Amino acid sequence: MMANDIKTTLTDRMAGFESFSIALDESTDLSDTAQLAIFIRGVDKEFTVTEELLALQPLKGTTTGEDIFNEVQKVFTRFGLPWSKLKGICTDGAPSMVGLRKGFIGILNEKATALNVQKDDLIVIHCIIHQQNLCSKSIRLQHVMDVVVKTINFIRSGGLNHRQFKGFLDEISAEYNDVTYYCEVRWLSKGKMLKRFYELRNEIADLMKIKDKPLSELSDPKWICDLAFLVDLTGYLNDLNLKLQKQGQLVNDLYSHLKAFQVKLRLWESQMLSGNSYHFNTLSTYENIAYAQYAEELKLLSEQFSNRFSDFKNMEDCFSLFANPTISNVQNAPIHLQMELIEIQENSLLKSKFEEVELCDFYKEYLEEFNFPQLRKFARRLICAFGSTYKCEQFFSMMKINKSTHRTRLTDDNLENSLRVCISGINPNIDGLVSQIQAQVSH
Repeated sequence: MMANDIKTTLTDRMAGFESFSIALDESTDLSDTAQLAIFIRGVDKEFTVTEELLALQPLKGTTTGEDIFNEVQKVFTRFGLPWSKLKGICTDGAPSMVGLRKGFIGILNEKATALNVQKDDLIVIHCIIHQQNLCSKSIRLQHVMDVVVKTINFIRSGGLNHRQFKGFLDEISAEYNDVTYYCEVRWLSKGKMLKRFYELRNEIADLMKIKDKPLSELSDPKWICDLAFLVDLTGYLNDLNLKLQKQGQLVNDLYSHLKAFQVKLRLWESQMLSGNSYHFNTLSTYENIAYAQYAEELKLLSEQFSNRFSDFKNMEDCFSLFANPTISNVQNAPIHLQMELIEIQENSLLKSKFEEVELCDFYKEYLEEFNFPQLRKFARRLICAFGSTYKCEQFFSMMKINKSTHRTRLTDDNLENSLRVCISGINPNIDGLVSQIQAQVSH
């Protein structure tokens, strides 16, 4: 009942959307049912933003692009959502999502005219966090990772080894009380594991000697330098990842974090080539640093970042215009926005207000619909856009908690209802629901 009440409120809000975007991702639950999570982010005429779970659709058979498209179409029909107001789609970049012919995006492009979808206005984005994680995999110091992962698995996979190691750390009052496993699908796992291993490297070396499995690498200065470089670099990558995960950011904010990191990579590369490791705190404590090798690693990582994110780069001019309408080059702006941009740039009051208030508040409160209809429409399109599928990833983590090994018979409807109540920002009308139910009277 609470889930249905939330859904009713959401439906009422969606009726007022001027623009909306969706984020799509698919995962398999513990009963091997493929679940398609659809999140919606919409903006109404007054620039009120609503971001909610739209639906959780089970895919009983295949999970092709056509299957996904059909499920999305069913959901749009059920909620009365017009395709003409769809301004953005964010996916995890899987072939079933972005395939040009048989993917969800490809099928949508084919049917765009019939559905009244404005393809020129549609922002199609591959999740920025997924792309950043793919770039991170280009780091080539595998000889370090192999030793670290193998050692941690040896310590933690055996009960006796693990107990002895934890007991040893407790005796010496070490800063950390254990090492952490590496899980490739967890974005922050690699950096955390390497940092913990580095901090406990002496204790690990002592344990491995006791177990008659000495690690020669831990006495190799070159290998330790490689480990220190990897600890610093993965730490920076984790910092970027956390910035991209932060809630409430607009898509242009995410791209700003990305561009700043690319500039940092180029700076680090040039400094390494000149023998400067100042920004790599762990590495800089050592001598005989292989500056040229690390500069090459940074160059490779920088190239990966440059080669990806084409969807964001194609929107760069739009992001710039949206974030800086008072100084944007009018001649390079879309022709339907030029007259309104001139009005802003020649209005000293509007220019001063732009410096004083939040970006969304500026478009909402100081650009009247009558005088700036095109700029307000342009702003709504970017405000509603998803930059990542992080909402879906969080949702699937919650799904695995709700549909656990002890609750595998939970039906698809009950699963969606329980998750909707868990994560929704809309509060159900408890008083109204209670008033509809007959209380148990005394006999």
